[in-house]
Amino acid sequence: MPRHARNKVRRVAQRGHYDQETIHAILDAGWIAHVSFADPQGQPFVIPMLYVREEDHLYLHGSIASRLLSTVGSGIETCLCVTLIDGLVLARSHFHHSMNYRSVVAFGKAIAVVDPVEKAAIFARFVDSLIPGRAEESRAADRNELNATALLRFTIEQASAKVRTGGPKDDPSDKDLPIWSGVVPISQRYAEPVPADDVSPGAPIPPSVRRLFA
Repeated sequence: MPRHARNKVRRVAQRGHYDQETIHAILDAGWIAHVSFADPQGQPFVIPMLYVREEDHLYLHGSIASRLLSTVGSGIETCLCVTLIDGLVLARSHFHHSMNYRSVVAFGKAIAVVDPVEKAAIFARFVDSLIPGRAEESRAADRNELNATALLRFTIEQASAKVRTGGPKDDPSDKDLPIWSGVVPISQRYAEPVPADDVSPGAPIPPSVRRLFA
């Protein structure tokens, strides 16, 4: 991604990344984007939303009555952020405590996707982005569901990633303090699947879910 004034990382600039590979990898590892916009009266909002990436586009979906989707879908300038937390960084001093993280801030505009075939295909991508292979195991969206759901295609015009890795940056004068310092890694894991109350007795756990534990 080219570097512009609005996506340039200024604070701890050496942690900034502008290459497409890094930005896409972080976006593909996340599920929730915090989408920011201002309504016509100038009131700012930030809304967490599920998203899925296709090349340099992020798709957002929700109710057709959604204020975010109707406002952002009008083509206004929009910014969104995705953040992944990888570890707690514990230093000898309060000042140097931190977190290891990967984040992306993206700028662009969005338009509504109205073609029903394209909408259905993107909805399937949403399902497979949560659990690969799940779309084939479940029913596709029908006409009423497509009509009740708004879908936006957000085009990434500029973006930057910011990544922190490694241990604490303790002051040299604190090195001899008898205080533990280091990193506590954080990772997500899947727990035992819980069937719905009305699932058919004896229904097997589907392959897409079993693969999560392979």
